Amino acid sequence: MKNVDKKLLAKFILPSLAGIILFMIPVKFNGSWTICVKIVADMISGALQSFLPILCVIIVTISAVMSLIALAKPKFIMNSALLKDTFSASPVWTVVRVIGAIFVWLTYLGIGAEDPNSIFHMITEGGAGGFVLGDLLTVLVIIFAIAGLLLPLLLDFGLLEYVGALLTKVMRPLFKIPGRAAVDCFTSWIGDGTLGVMLTCNQYENGFYSAREASIIATTFSAVSITFSIVVLSQVGLMEYFGVYYLLICLIGVVCAIIVPRIPPLSLKKDTYLVEGKAMPETIPPQYSSMNKYAIDLALNRVKENKGVGEFISNGLKNAVGMWFGVLPTVMTIGTLALILSNNTPIFEIMGKPFMPLLNLLKLPEAAEASKTMIVGFADMFTPSIIAAESIASPLTRFCVAVVSVTQLIYLSEVGGLILGSKLPVKLWELFVIFLERTIISLLIVCPLAHLIF
Repeated sequence: MKNVDKKLLAKFILPSLAGIILFMIPVKFNGSWTICVKIVADMISGALQSFLPILCVIIVTISAVMSLIALAKPKFIMNSALLKDTFSASPVWTVVRVIGAIFVWLTYLGIGAEDPNSIFHMITEGGAGGFVLGDLLTVLVIIFAIAGLLLPLLLDFGLLEYVGALLTKVMRPLFKIPGRAAVDCFTSWIGDGTLGVMLTCNQYENGFYSAREASIIATTFSAVSITFSIVVLSQVGLMEYFGVYYLLICLIGVVCAIIVPRIPPLSLKKDTYLVEGKAMPETIPPQYSSMNKYAIDLALNRVKENKGVGEFISNGLKNAVGMWFGVLPTVMTIGTLALILSNNTPIFEIMGKPFMPLLNLLKLPEAAEASKTMIVGFADMFTPSIIAAESIASPLTRFCVAVVSVTQLIYLSEVGGLILGSKLPVKLWELFVIFLERTIISLLIVCPLAHLIF
């Protein structure tokens, strides 16, 4: 450490420390645990509450219009790296964005929302489009803006390089991912799964993660925040069990993170990179006497690449713009369609029937009612706990549903929609298979232990 440039060291430590405080340190605010970025986002959301729905409508509309124009490959889009990355999408994803614009306008104007006989009612009602626009997009739009602008504190000043070098020997053998992914994981677990997906997208697009690594991290470590876990348990009326509940979530999360990357479809992903030559080496070069010295050198080399405040702001804006125009329309489309199916068809109830033999084998009380909650979590994570609270009397079964709905992790109304709307190499059917794998693993762990608790 004696020969380390003190200015470079300060440029590594101070921004990284600020990023850790903002994104990763839990703080108690208004009686509940959260993170500083979420507090700032909530304050801004509160101040702009009446303006946020129309802001979301404008963003989703611009995304649809510009994506349609981009299909013709005009020079003003193709010659701009930012516009090309943001609006140049495949025909399929362009259609998704256009449908999102249609849904968001119908919902914003309230067409058919209060009239059950209207053909638009199932789209715009409070349990479908109304929920996605009013409760999801208006929250995500501010989180994407604030987190996007501040993410460079975690990304651009050596923190990932430093943590990555130190934790490679743990993360690689256990979870088959680089050590730097520990930052994504911790940000998701303590803060919010959407932040973890944002981090993972950025690292994949810049060549630090391979297709396989990015797929594993996004689908396995974009965990549900502590705050939302509390909301789910509260919904089923079992808050007195929160300690053991969250310990079980952590245990199942780790077990899933060990097993799921080792089986298809994640095990079949290739170690190909969007940008070659950026991935960190897995071993210490011979000239270094310790991993810490090597980690600091990697961090300081990353700091040297930073071009100051201008690059910080530029990278932050790219993050925010990409999530605004790329992900919000996808969440509007896929989230609304998933909730329409959940609210108006028996598809999730029918798909839950194959779980009956397993639930009976695990001796879960009210197995028939519990089976209805198993697949509906793919549409929206909160729905299983609502169904459980309304239709299941057994506290043991309600507890199991509350645990599984959180550890399933991939739900289309938010995290799943974010992954599908990003450049991450994960298809819809792959998300569903991973969702099923996580569901089965979760049930095999939580049901026997719940019998010991209740």
